[in-house]
Amino acid sequence: MKNRIVAVAMAAVAAVTLMAPAAMAAVSDFCVADLTAPATPSGFPCKKEETLTVEDFVFSGLGQPGNTTNFLKASVTPAFDYLFPAVNGLGVSTARLDLDVGGVFPLHVHPYGNELMVVTQGRILAGFISSGNKLYYKTLKKGDAMVFPQGLLHFRVNVGSKPAVAFSSYNSANAGIQVTAYALFETNFPSELISRTTFLSPPEVQRLKAVFGGTG
Repeated sequence: MKNRIVAVAMAAVAAVTLMAPAAMAAVSDFCVADLTAPATPSGFPCKKEETLTVEDFVFSGLGQPGNTTNFLKASVTPAFDYLFPAVNGLGVSTARLDLDVGGVFPLHVHPYGNELMVVTQGRILAGFISSGNKLYYKTLKKGDAMVFPQGLLHFRVNVGSKPAVAFSSYNSANAGIQVTAYALFETNFPSELISRTTFLSPPEVQRLKAVFGGTG
């Protein structure tokens, strides 16, 4: 009898836990970010609904090519919560990716979300490395889509003869990003430590520091 009571209690707790997200979601239809307030671990506070207009739910930044006149020959135009407040709290966002001929998005991770990329122009060699250190990569053409699981290193290279464009969606209002090269060579990470932990020669570390503008 005692075991049955415990089982019933556990089932009730599980049911409440499963119902909680749905109940929370029903509290309001949306939570357009109030960017004048500081962000919290769960996102931005909501703007007052009476101040909202349709413009709060529209983002017009994805129709124009990004500026690819940089040494990566690439550009990202994100529609994350800090630029598109309507996605705050909804668990969705998107971004436009532009790669000029020879352009590259170097190894990076999105710590807060999975990514689904669709190629709309050109040919992009894209891939990711699993936590088991297996590489998955393929050259994608217009209409192809590829998934990049949360937290895994991934990359893209324009391998075509024309500029390439893709659009990515994320299951987070802000998937975050950390680019490995920037983390190593754009910061004050001491060069000696970089050399010892990456097995790169000291002259190569100094060269990359100069390229990315790092110190140390």
